[in-house]
Amino acid sequence: MSHTTDVVVTGLGATTPLGGDVKSTWAAALAGESGARPFEEDWSERYSIPVQFAATIKVRPEDVLERPELKRMDPSAQYAIIAAREAWSDAGTPEVDGERLGAVVSSGIGGIWTTLDGWDLLREKGARRVLPMTVPMLMPNSPVAYVSLEFGAKAGAHALVSACASGAEAIGYGVDMIRAGRADVVIAGGTEATIHPMPIAAFAASRTLSLRNDDPQGASRPYDVDRDGFVIGEGAGVVVLESAEHAAARGARVYARIAGVGLSADGYHITSPEPSGDGQVRAMRAALAESGVSAPEVVHVNAHATSTVVGDLIEARSIRGVLGDDADHVALSATKSMTGHLLGGAGALETIFTVLALHGRQAPPTINVSNPDPELVLDLVRDTPRALPSGDIAAINNSFGFGGHNVALVVTSA
Repeated sequence: MSHTTDVVVTGLGATTPLGGDVKSTWAAALAGESGARPFEEDWSERYSIPVQFAATIKVRPEDVLERPELKRMDPSAQYAIIAAREAWSDAGTPEVDGERLGAVVSSGIGGIWTTLDGWDLLREKGARRVLPMTVPMLMPNSPVAYVSLEFGAKAGAHALVSACASGAEAIGYGVDMIRAGRADVVIAGGTEATIHPMPIAAFAASRTLSLRNDDPQGASRPYDVDRDGFVIGEGAGVVVLESAEHAAARGARVYARIAGVGLSADGYHITSPEPSGDGQVRAMRAALAESGVSAPEVVHVNAHATSTVVGDLIEARSIRGVLGDDADHVALSATKSMTGHLLGGAGALETIFTVLALHGRQAPPTINVSNPDPELVLDLVRDTPRALPSGDIAAINNSFGFGGHNVALVVTSA
């Protein structure tokens, strides 16, 4: 197979702050609901953490998985398995030789619950009480390892780590696996389970989290003049990718096509995006060039837009720089306003949103933008969904991560 091989999306799976599956998550997103809620735990009081809320998972894994699975998996792997099972079922449980099936599931941080619980256990009760499964649970490739074991994926099991771009890069790598002829089908996505007091305290110390404790559901407000940081979220998004030829041969339903993957690095700063947006521009242009999509064909962008003061506008200017005046006709959505920021899971969930936007011909809304930043140079979809045109259309999903990682995916209608 050459790099021109068409790669299509035939299955979708998710567990998120908005719902325990794709259907409920997408319905909540179209309705403009927020997944942010106050902590049930007393972390803020116990540890003097200034943030008192997060976008926690809507359906707990213990309500879905069996007890033995819960005991041997970190929450990051639990979320991934839940999403992967849904995606595989949604794809019609493809019959495929294990040596032609790949898995790419990423996490930005990995099994931090297992790591920190293990340390607490060692300090409090000694080495004999540390669980023998601790290392297989905490390793960042644990989610993809469990996915590959579950489905017998032998073409390769990969866990790319690029912070908040991890989920999108995993999908891009899955596309590359199929184009390179390594696999016919790839289960790809991202997962994260970091709503734990230590990472929340660390993010708060870096002044990147919103402190809107009196209004958690209104806290994530991309492009609003009063935005003050992101809302941390958790969950997973997984897609089933197939070569178009393989999907057609089995009569699979096709949601959309991943037509282009663009990757770049800023080489600038460990946390801050490069101010000119050059790396973001290069990623988007590379994805468009690979897809053969021209700027006038792009009707929708799902922005990375985390709700940080600086980052939102750098991305907006980058999108305008890539699309030029054609950006005037693009429906811009910032869905982290509803889901919070799923870190390594964000790019995968937002790819699912982008696929569904094209499939259902409606762009999801951005909520909480009561006072749009006057420097926003794009047409933001606010509060209610917006209809997208008929015919062959395209969209861009952007994901950017600490360390200067930039990923752009071009999605086209089926």
